[in-house]
Amino acid sequence: MTIKHISAITLIIGDMERSVEFYETLGFVRLYGGPEERFTSYKVGASFLNLALSARDETRAQRLWGRTIFHVDDVDAQYQLALDAGFSPEAPPRDAEWGERYFHLRDPDGHELSFAKVLEG
Repeated sequence: MTIKHISAITLIIGDMERSVEFYETLGFVRLYGGPEERFTSYKVGASFLNLALSARDETRAQRLWGRTIFHVDDVDAQYQLALDAGFSPEAPPRDAEWGERYFHLRDPDGHELSFAKVLEG
């Protein structure tokens, strides 16, 4: 048995309308749900990103869990899209020693997102 890829990631969020606006501004295309729903799903390549509305009021610190990495065609264009939308990435894109160009951005609920591309050459 081999684990081949991530099928889906589900993030617990506190405000569906705010989160839908955030992700769709970054270019995610909705398959199901929406701003007024308790569950929303986006297709990401062969996988899915799901947003589930929290059933209770939790602090941001209780919801933090790690980082989701999305491979994109153009890291710098994705970074510029985030800036143009008024978002605040942690730092500009950079080339990492492990062979990716990337930057990090937190969503409205504090989940860390990394947008990356494998460097060629």
